[in-house]
Amino acid sequence: MARLTRAQTQERTRAGVLAAARDEFAERGFRAARVDAIAERAGLTRGAVYSNFPGKRALYFAVLAELAERAPGRTGPAPGQGRSAAEALGALARTWVTRPSSAAADPGEPAGTVVGDAAAPRPGEAGLSADLIPEVTADEALRGPYRQLLDLDALLVALALEALSPPTPSPGAPPRRSVRVAKTVLTTLHGASRTAAAAPGFMEPYDVVSACERLAGLELSDWWAPPLGSRPAHRVDEPWEPPGAADLVRGEPASLAADGVVAFLGTHRLSAVEEAVRAAPPGTGITLVVVTGQPDELVPLTRLVVGELSRCLREAFPRWAWPALRVVCDGTGAVAAAAGITGADDRTEAAVRVGGGRVLYRATGPGACHAVASAAPARSEHAPTAG
Repeated sequence: MARLTRAQTQERTRAGVLAAARDEFAERGFRAARVDAIAERAGLTRGAVYSNFPGKRALYFAVLAELAERAPGRTGPAPGQGRSAAEALGALARTWVTRPSSAAADPGEPAGTVVGDAAAPRPGEAGLSADLIPEVTADEALRGPYRQLLDLDALLVALALEALSPPTPSPGAPPRRSVRVAKTVLTTLHGASRTAAAAPGFMEPYDVVSACERLAGLELSDWWAPPLGSRPAHRVDEPWEPPGAADLVRGEPASLAADGVVAFLGTHRLSAVEEAVRAAPPGTGITLVVVTGQPDELVPLTRLVVGELSRCLREAFPRWAWPALRVVCDGTGAVAAAAGITGADDRTEAAVRVGGGRVLYRATGPGACHAVASAAPARSEHAPTAG
């Protein structure tokens, strides 16, 4: 039998720690779980656990992210997948309240049953996320990033809604959008989950589905106002050779080498990506690269919050309405470095326009996403010349 490489050994150790932590958190809850007990379950020393994860909370977030990512999705269109905004929001709510990790799932479902086409979690796993919001609420350093992640989720829902039902423009008025409706939907869904966890049996999950369907027709006078006084993008000509990455929105590898706008935003600035989305010419590929100075906690939190919502979106909306925005995590800073952006942290705001394997424009600071998206060159600029 071939000996494992160092990287393979490290990966196996990390997987063993995650499996042991999942069992410990499921049995005892986050607060009562002990790192020593996790190490004992994994057959490792306490030091070995800390060499992979700097603390119990980082380990907890990693466990939740892994559970969300391995949750099986449906093969093919989900029953009731929406082709109108109301149908899609109903399907989104139905997928949300019946997902394996949802505290709002039918409390009468026994463990080991199947919800839709997805296998139900093992005993204890369904309530494993119960301590997530208390942890976020208790730490100011987490509240800002979590708010920004919800803003990003709302934008993803809004883009899917706008693809299904393009907002009717008003003469002389700014472009209309669906972000406020999306925030209302997410408030309803997150509130339902929290209520179901605190008071099991109080709510009927499918009343939440009906409520979200009706939110599609809510008029909130929502429009997009571009930022004021943003700095212009600078023209550059540098190589663009990014490393591989995974797109959280579509749950598949992301080809970062493709032409388009790449926004590098720290976890305190994620909502700024809408500037690129609204300013870029139709058909422009846009990628959000999430950077952070706290990758051990904020990368798995990003994977959890964006990945879980995106999986529900993929099941609720037809593929052609999925958000075109791609979201990738850059915990090591390697993608940012490939774009010439160094020292990226949670307040970073920068963007580049890439084409033909080159970085063509760059901007940093407030308004960077809008500046680069507005300066995006026409496709013909990169077309090969005749002859």
